[in-house]
Amino acid sequence: MTLKRLLATTALTGIFAMPALAQDFESMTVEELLPLAREEGTVTVYSFTSRIAAVEAAFEAAYPGIDLIGYDASSTEQIARLKAEAEAGIAAADVIYISDAPVVLTELLDAGLIERYVPPRVADRLPEEFKNPLLSQRLSTKVLMYNEEAHPDGAPVDNLWDLTREEWNGRVIMVDPLQRGDYLDLMVEFVLRADEMAAAYEAEFGTPIELDSGIENAGMQFIADLFANDLVLVSSTDDVNAAIGAVGQANPPIGFTSYSDRRDNEEEGWALQVANDVAPSNGIIFPALLALSANTKHPAAARLAIDFLMGDDSETGGDGFAPFYVPGDYATRTDIASHPDAVPLEEFIAWRIDPAATARIRRQVADMILTLQ
Repeated sequence: MTLKRLLATTALTGIFAMPALAQDFESMTVEELLPLAREEGTVTVYSFTSRIAAVEAAFEAAYPGIDLIGYDASSTEQIARLKAEAEAGIAAADVIYISDAPVVLTELLDAGLIERYVPPRVADRLPEEFKNPLLSQRLSTKVLMYNEEAHPDGAPVDNLWDLTREEWNGRVIMVDPLQRGDYLDLMVEFVLRADEMAAAYEAEFGTPIELDSGIENAGMQFIADLFANDLVLVSSTDDVNAAIGAVGQANPPIGFTSYSDRRDNEEEGWALQVANDVAPSNGIIFPALLALSANTKHPAAARLAIDFLMGDDSETGGDGFAPFYVPGDYATRTDIASHPDAVPLEEFIAWRIDPAATARIRRQVADMILTLQ
């Protein structure tokens, strides 16, 4: 929906909503939240994935009388919008569904723009790391993907440093990391894993890595060499997926995208597959976060929506989790198993990001990339 309509809807619901301020929403069950949520009548979710449309339909079918308004925007866009809205005194969102944890934790949570909420129904089914400092609904990815139609025997590379060879000149593609935070986090991880990148270089080329002047470590050298090899930057993940995955290509590019986008192979005519045998890693795995807006006008409906997004009590999470029960997304709940067609999480070689460590050097890496573009 358009922002104009969203803000108009928010203004109207703000006038007529009668929030039960004295209620202890944190400990309420779904059954206790539901009548209050129906009184509120609406809930707005800012979502970093377009799959919120499927959640919207399922939520409204499960809870008639409550209108879920899904607003699809990248994490980078959400962060900018939430900060701008806070400065303007606007409270348009109720629920924030977002990635880019290094920025979310420092610029939204620490700034008091969002709040933690863990539904009591699922609290004992989540490891502590996925409940604090914010609720993690699932683990998402930015990893190396290739065209399995063109390469039926597996990925055409077995080491990330292969991507810097002449044969891949102009044939490695990804979203511009200065436009999308998750891709910048991927670049940062190469730097944080510099020792592993150095070992992978020596394994690939047979000699220890030699750093260019002004380059501090092997991770930064990899980024510099990747850009020097005419890395192709585009504006959207769909562009990456189509370039890599389109069937009928004799010599397709390779690149970094979301493993879970493989779910669209049949519908889109793609042949995307994850490269899970690449040294030292194929990319990053990171949390998809759920939080309350600090100024939600629909506190009961917001909590009900978060509970719904965490999935029902079935082994696959039911309708609320169905859009995310796909190969390449990994539920944080211990009682929801990975999709049977996915690489098991314990065998998946992506690096798990440390948001605090990423946040410390993010600006430095961004500045470096700016000089390379």
